[in-house]
Amino acid sequence: MSDHPRIPIAGVIGSPIAHSRSPALFRHWFQQYGVRGHYVPLDVAPDDLETVLRTLPKAGFVGVNVTIPHKIRALEIADVISDRAALIGAANTLIFRQDGKIHADNTDGYGFISNLKQYAPGWNASSGSAAVFGAGGAARAIVASLLETGAPEIRISNRTRARADALRAEFGARIVVYDWVQAGNMIEGATTIVNTTSLGMTGKQEFRVPLDALTPGATCCDLVYTPLKTKFLTEAEDAGCTIVDGLGMLLHQAVPGFERWFGHRPEVTDGLREAVLNA
Repeated sequence: MSDHPRIPIAGVIGSPIAHSRSPALFRHWFQQYGVRGHYVPLDVAPDDLETVLRTLPKAGFVGVNVTIPHKIRALEIADVISDRAALIGAANTLIFRQDGKIHADNTDGYGFISNLKQYAPGWNASSGSAAVFGAGGAARAIVASLLETGAPEIRISNRTRARADALRAEFGARIVVYDWVQAGNMIEGATTIVNTTSLGMTGKQEFRVPLDALTPGATCCDLVYTPLKTKFLTEAEDAGCTIVDGLGMLLHQAVPGFERWFGHRPEVTDGLREAVLNA
């Protein structure tokens, strides 16, 4: 019998996954806190996801983060689902329990709100309407968290309107849907504006929604973090808004998983941001 305790392993599953900043993020925390553990990127094809998830615990894995394109399928595979993950309809954090069951959670909304609280300390969801560009998985997490924190109204616009309508059907009367050609109109008077789309990301289409109606003092957040300051954020800053980049959400959403898997609650610091940006 070995005298060496098994070192816990976690990772991030996606396809593709080589671009992920999460390994650098976890590596920084391992070093900072002297925690023993490993965190590895795993490129898994959709058809292999369930086989891999059922096998990983036998190899010493205590859990994984899940990213595109597996978040919805991971929820379907899980044996136990948190209320947050059920409401959002997707999972980004899986815990492999000792009884063999897979527990699914979604910490994207937690990461989003924590990012705003850290980098826009005066922000208050209840101060006015929110406007959200996009209606995909990330938007679902953002909408759920904004409703929970008191946003009186959430205006949503998506290039495919049916997806925005589906969000309204699920989340209720506080959701107001705008056609994509009117997306610029929905930001008038809004105090929280969020881009959850890939528009403006390096290698993707530009963000071209007119922002003339931005209210000075509003808080604008872009979930895109490559580049760190997108065209959307640059224009918002020029209009007198408080801007929050998307990297902080990535960092904060990882906190609950690290705590569950490795037994230490980490902090999101400027040093962590620097380490991840330089990875």
